[in-house]
Amino acid sequence: MPSDQTLIISIFVVLFGLLVWGRIRYDLVAFGALVLAAVLGLIPSDKVFSGFGHSAVAIIALVLIVSRGLVGSGAIEKLAQRLLDSERPLPLHIAVMAIVGAGLSAVINNVAALALLMPLDIDTASKAKRAVSLSLMPLSFATILGGMITLIGTPPNIVIAAYRQDVLGEPFGMFDFAPVGLTVAVVGIIFVSLIGWRLLPKREGALEQEPEFAKGRYIAELRVGDKSLKEKTTVSDLYPLADKHDLHILGLVRRGKRLPGLAARQDIRAGDFVVVEGEPKSIEAFMGQGALEFSGNEKHSGSVTSGGLKLTEAIVPEGARIAGRTARGLKLLYTHSVTLLGVSRNGQRFTDRVRLLTIKPGDVLLLLGAPERNAEAVSKMGVLPLEGRETQVVQRSKASLSVGIFLAAIAAAVIGWVSLPVALAAAVIALIAVGLVSGSEVYESIEWKVIVLLASLIPLAEAFENSGGAELIASQILSVTQGFPAWVSLLALMIVTMTLSDFLNNVATTLIAAPIAIGMAAATSTNPDAWLMTVAVAASCAFLTPIGHKNNTIILGPGGYHFGDYWRMGLLLEVLVIAVAFPMILIVWPL
Repeated sequence: MPSDQTLIISIFVVLFGLLVWGRIRYDLVAFGALVLAAVLGLIPSDKVFSGFGHSAVAIIALVLIVSRGLVGSGAIEKLAQRLLDSERPLPLHIAVMAIVGAGLSAVINNVAALALLMPLDIDTASKAKRAVSLSLMPLSFATILGGMITLIGTPPNIVIAAYRQDVLGEPFGMFDFAPVGLTVAVVGIIFVSLIGWRLLPKREGALEQEPEFAKGRYIAELRVGDKSLKEKTTVSDLYPLADKHDLHILGLVRRGKRLPGLAARQDIRAGDFVVVEGEPKSIEAFMGQGALEFSGNEKHSGSVTSGGLKLTEAIVPEGARIAGRTARGLKLLYTHSVTLLGVSRNGQRFTDRVRLLTIKPGDVLLLLGAPERNAEAVSKMGVLPLEGRETQVVQRSKASLSVGIFLAAIAAAVIGWVSLPVALAAAVIALIAVGLVSGSEVYESIEWKVIVLLASLIPLAEAFENSGGAELIASQILSVTQGFPAWVSLLALMIVTMTLSDFLNNVATTLIAAPIAIGMAAATSTNPDAWLMTVAVAASCAFLTPIGHKNNTIILGPGGYHFGDYWRMGLLLEVLVIAVAFPMILIVWPL
């Protein structure tokens, strides 16, 4: 009968093969491997699901929720918007975006940082009339590099810190990764800004190739509230802000009637409606930064405090209940607490009030309300929601509050008042209490596939280590580097781990490489922290393929990239990371 070591190594070989193959979801593959190991008796029955209660799992989930709250408050958007300028030379634009992306990735999850900045980069490329492929990959790589600076920036750091606590009794601190991570990030940003982007092909992204229907330009009405006007303002005074967000201002509605022409010289009064044409995200941003409101604002006040509103796009089919009727006729706002904010009619403009417009089949409606209210209204009207076309309404008035909550949590953890998981959990509760994250968004924010993957691999990694599998692989690497100094073995581990991370999920790579690193440290009687830090750096640097890191996968379509495009810039960057990170590790964490 095969030994436990042979069985667990066989399971990992099959696991690696399936993960690289990529045809089956990685969380299902990992969970299946966990169940198989339990059935074979490789994991004690009381330890099979221990990974779901591991601190690393909790930290990753909580970081994602906190990131959702920071993005939803507009705190990060304000920073990014101030720093963007389509008139900048491309190298300077990439440098600014890379610095912002890396900085954000250090304090929020790097996937969330990219998700926030990618639309801004695409919009800037469109305005500058250049291929977005030249700037999107440098941005993705910068967010990956930035995540290496702090404990919470990237999952490998969280996993390594938790693993250190398990084997050495104390985790890495919040900023223990900074000396190496910050140095690598700075050098990496300089590279992608000055050299890296020149190695990339010029291609249109999938978003640039979308037809006008897919982009969805809506005519909407935004109300001028009492807080909107701090001084005398004309319609033309709003033109610069509208241009910034690629909006057209079509006119002004006063006392229920559309004023003639564009009303550019008309003074804006409280209670007026500014009529605009643009895409949902542009309308939302213009509304927020212009301190404008929407019809029925008071009806949505409860939804705002319970977690926020969303813009939902839905097309009107033949036979829909709303076809041939108006939003006011259906009492959409008063019955469902949903505002018909805008209508898109094949690029046609109209002068009717939005809520008084007779809806036709083929129109696309822009609905504003709480997610559950929008879903209810869509069902009642008989319209069809467009998949993946929801826009979060940002609560910009709470930006300072969200930043304060986050900084307080980090400070509490750094000072040592509470552990990091408890501090982040308290921050999540505070964000829910102030209405920046709803109950449903708590669960929507979490990347459950990553959670299941991590929770499944933790017991498997422990079984791998307990069976002597990690020690076996460590001995093989040491035998190849026998006769050389210990740093040669450390360098070999770094290269092997980095190569694995290009094809496997970085969490999986970290969990497999960490026990190997500890085994090699014990065999060479050297500092285990140097080996663990090497794994953390190498597992984070997946730049050769679109499958090694989620950020690389996210930009594949929008950037118009091919699978083979990543190594053009990624290969040199990985060599540069090794050249910079390896000596820094030896300086900060000497063997």
